Amino acid sequence: MPGREHVHSLASLIEDLKPAFTAMSDEIWDFAELKFDEHRSSQCLIGMLEKNGFRVRRNVAEMETAFIGESGSGKPVIAFLGEFDALAGMSQVAGIAEPQPAVPGGTGHGCGHNLLGVGSLLAAVALARYLAEKGLPGTVRYYGCPGEEGGSGKTFMVRAGAFDDVDAALTWHPAPFNGVRSTNNLAVLEYYYRFKGVAAHASNSAHLGRSALDAVELMNVGVNFLREHMPQDCRVHYAITDTGGRAANVVQARAEVLYLIRAPEMPQAMALAERVEKVARGAATMTETEVEVVFDTASTNLLPNLTLESAMHDTMVALGPVPFDEEDLAFAQAIQNTFTEEAIQSSIRLYQVKTDAFSNRMVDGSTPLHLGLRAFEGQSHFRAGSTDVGDVSWVTPTAQCWAPAWAIGTNPHTWQVVAQGRSPAAHKAMIHAAKTLAATGLSLFTSEDLRQQATAEWREKTRGKPYVCPIPPHVRPKRF
Repeated sequence: MPGREHVHSLASLIEDLKPAFTAMSDEIWDFAELKFDEHRSSQCLIGMLEKNGFRVRRNVAEMETAFIGESGSGKPVIAFLGEFDALAGMSQVAGIAEPQPAVPGGTGHGCGHNLLGVGSLLAAVALARYLAEKGLPGTVRYYGCPGEEGGSGKTFMVRAGAFDDVDAALTWHPAPFNGVRSTNNLAVLEYYYRFKGVAAHASNSAHLGRSALDAVELMNVGVNFLREHMPQDCRVHYAITDTGGRAANVVQARAEVLYLIRAPEMPQAMALAERVEKVARGAATMTETEVEVVFDTASTNLLPNLTLESAMHDTMVALGPVPFDEEDLAFAQAIQNTFTEEAIQSSIRLYQVKTDAFSNRMVDGSTPLHLGLRAFEGQSHFRAGSTDVGDVSWVTPTAQCWAPAWAIGTNPHTWQVVAQGRSPAAHKAMIHAAKTLAATGLSLFTSEDLRQQATAEWREKTRGKPYVCPIPPHVRPKRF
C-alpha cells in the first residue's frame, strides 16, 4: 500500500472537499427517492461529477437513474460503487431519538444510502485529483447504482457489461462499526405468485367461487412446512401484496404474494425456487385456481476478496479511528437507549465484531459509538443478507468496508437509521469511509502486485463457477 504520507495527503484533500459533499449527502437524505425513481439524487451526483471534470455516461443498462462517471484514461480501471435509493414507509425526523415520521407513510433513507453514494463519490473525486496532480496513469470510475433496495440495479449493470473492463471495485456501507466487511452474503431470487380464481357471493353462492386468497394462504402454509426440509443457511420469506379486496363477503378472485428465496449460492437458490413453485402450483390445484409465477429480480451471493480486504484494513489502521466528539456520543447514547441490551449484543454478533485492532481488547458495546477498528481475521463469515454488490464481485475483484455512522445496536431499515442519517457523527463516518476507499484505490493504482494478487484470488474462487446473470434477458427494472 502507499506510504502513510500518501494516505494522509489524500485524507487532507478529502477534508478540503468535505463541506460540499456533506451538504450533498443531506440533500439526498431530503430527497429520499425510491428505487429507479432517484432522478433528483442521481442528477445531484452527476452534477458533482461534471463539476470535477468527469466524463458522464447516462442511462446505463436502460435505467434512467444509472450512470457512470470517468476520469483519466487507460489501465488500470478502478471502480467506486455508489447507491442513493431510499425505502418506503421510512420517513423520520432527523436528529431525534424517538420515532416520529416527517411525512406519515413517507419515504426515508433507512439504509444510509445518502451517505454511501456521496462517500464513494468523494473518494473517486479526491483520488482522480490526486492522480492528475502526480501524473499517474489509469482510470477512476464512479458507478451510480440505482435500486439496490429490491431492484438489483448493479445486477442489470453487470448484465449490460458495464464492469467488463474493471480491474477492481471498491465500496462501503454505513454500519454501527468501523472495519472491513468480509462476509459470504446470500444469493436471492424474488418472485410474485399471482393467483386467479372466480368471484362469488361468500354466503349464498360460495360453492361457485374459487378463492385466490385461499390459494395464497395454502401456499404460505406449504412453504412453512418446506422450511424444515431445506438447507440450514437458506432463507424464505414473503409478503402478501394483494389480498383481492377488503370485503369479507366476496370470494376473492385475485391474490398475490411476493417471495424472497435466499441461499448461499445462486444454484442452490434456483433449486429452492423450483420447490417453492411446486408448492404454489399445489395450492392452485387444491383451490382450482390458476397461478402465474412472475420473476421480479435477483442478486448473486457476494464473493469476498481477502487480498483487497486486507489492503483496505491496512489503510484503516493507518487512518486511525473516526474522530467523534462528546456531542456525537451523547446523541448516539440517546439512540442506543431505544435498544434492549439483547439488541446491542446481537448487533455485535451480527457484524462479527470481537476485538479491536488498535487495542486488541474485546468489543462489548460499552460505548454508544464504535471508537476503534474491527480486527480483521483474514477469513470470511456467513451473513444472512443479500446485496447486488455480489454480482459485481463475480466479474471483478471487489471489496467493501463499514464505517460507524450509527449507534451500536442499530439495525438497518429502521427509523433509528433515518434519524441518524444527517447527524454530524454520520458525516464523520462518511468522510472516514471516503478516505479509506480513496487510499485503497491509490494502492491499486500504484501496486501492480496488489492487483495481480487480487485477480489471482478472484480467478481461483471463480474457477469452474462461471458467472451467469440471474436476471433473464427479457426482464427490465421495475419501479415501486
